[in-house]
Parts: sequence; C-alpha cells; structure tokens
Amino acid sequence: MQKLHYDSNQQINIMKKKSISFLIMVTMLFGAMDTINAQDSSETYKIWEDIMLTPDNTKLKVLQENMRKHNATYHKNGPHKATVYNIASGPNAGNIIWEMGPMMYKHNDTRPTEGGHDADWRDNIMPYIKKIQTIEYWRSDDKLNNTDMLDGDNSKYPIMFVRYFEVKDGPTPGVNTFFERVSKTVKALDGVNPWGVYYNEFRQGDLGRHIATFSFSPNWADFERDVNWVETFNKVNGANSWQNQQDLYAATFKNTWDEIWVYNKLMSGD
Repeated sequence: MQKLHYDSNQQINIMKKKSISFLIMVTMLFGAMDTINAQDSSETYKIWEDIMLTPDNTKLKVLQENMRKHNATYHKNGPHKATVYNIASGPNAGNIIWEMGPMMYKHNDTRPTEGGHDADWRDNIMPYIKKIQTIEYWRSDDKLNNTDMLDGDNSKYPIMFVRYFEVKDGPTPGVNTFFERVSKTVKALDGVNPWGVYYNEFRQGDLGRHIATFSFSPNWADFERDVNWVETFNKVNGANSWQNQQDLYAATFKNTWDEIWVYNKLMSGD
C-alpha cells in the first residue's frame, strides 16, 4: 500500500509539473499573440503591396497605356495609390512591380473593386501579362529607416537600389544588430541618403525574400558618389566594427542579391 501511495503521489506531482509547464506555455503563447496584436493595431505602421508581373513584351505599348489609365482612374491617391517600377537589373530584370501604398491592412477592406475596377483589370491588364510572379506585403522599419526626406514624389528619387536578404535557418540573433549598425551609418553619412529596411510580412517558402533594403537615388550618377562607407561605419559603431559586421553577415544570411528598380511615371498614371 505504501508503494502504491508513493506511486500515486509521484503521478500527481508529475501531473502538476506538466500542468504548470502547460500554463507557462499558454502564457507565453498569449503573450506573443498580444505583442503581435499590439503591433498590428498600431496607427503608425506602413506596408506596401507589391505585385511582380511578367509582361508580354510583344504588347508592351498596349499594356503601358492600359496600365496608365487603370492607375489614373482607380489608384490615384491615398492608401490605394499605385506606383509602377521597371526592374532593370538582377534575376528578375524585365519584370515590372505594381505597388500599392503606403497603407495598412484595413485599407484592403476598402480597396477599389467595384465601379468597373475588377473588370478593367481583367479585360485590359491581364491579357497582356504572361505571369504573376509574386504578391507580397512589405512592412517598413520606421525606427531604422532614413526616409523622412521622401515626400511621395517618386520623380525626385526615381532609381532604387534594392538588396534582398535570405536569413539562415535556425536561431539568427544577429539580424537586428546587423541592420541597426547599417542604419546608424547611413544616418551619419554626409549629404542626403534616403534608405530603408523592409520586412516581408508572410512566408515565401524557398523564395528566400525575407528582408529588403532600399537606397533611393535621384539619378544614375549618384552611384558614383564616394560616401566613405567603411570609415563612417567604424566611426559610429566602434573600431574594427566593419570586420565584425562581415562576420555577422556570414553568420546570419545564406543568400543576398541586388536589383535596380526604375520608376515608370507613365504606367503609374502620375
């Protein structure tokens, strides 16, 4: 009887421990959910919907005119404003980006669908598109970004240098530190240097499009400007920090690639 009593107590203790562990897990889960909900309910966050399209190159003239009319009619202002970019370099060169925003998720509930919008997209845009490559939502990091000088006039900075980052599998605690250092450096450079970091809101499988940084340029000659990057980096982040940044890069990311986007004023309907 004593043995049975001991076993019963032992089982009760085990059950208590499991219950406590379960409660801790539930608390952590709901805590994480509260954090996510708090982020989502923010009145200041900004996202962009980006659709990558492969055009039919034999019908570019028609597509260009139809896209211009569509955007000028249905996506002229506000959170539903559309902007079109040509991808001029990189693995997706030749495609175009149709972008809507900046916006919030709630604006999808009021996006134009009626009044001829959907029929116009179906009949006058899609017949001249070979493939929809991706539809993604990108959220800006307003704490790190250096974009206050951007006023919505894309013609002032019509060329964008885009770098995509694919984060390694498993724990990668260095992501925040990596971009915080870059942000500090950009903000310390001489001159005007619009730059931002954006996070892909949803998983992309093996596409690896996790994070993207954008540098905004007024012209192609801006790429020839020497900004003393390494010197400034070491100055604001500490001696020899640039070498440490290279090591952090190798430990955090498994792939990166670059693209150049060029603002297409005509197709944007501006």
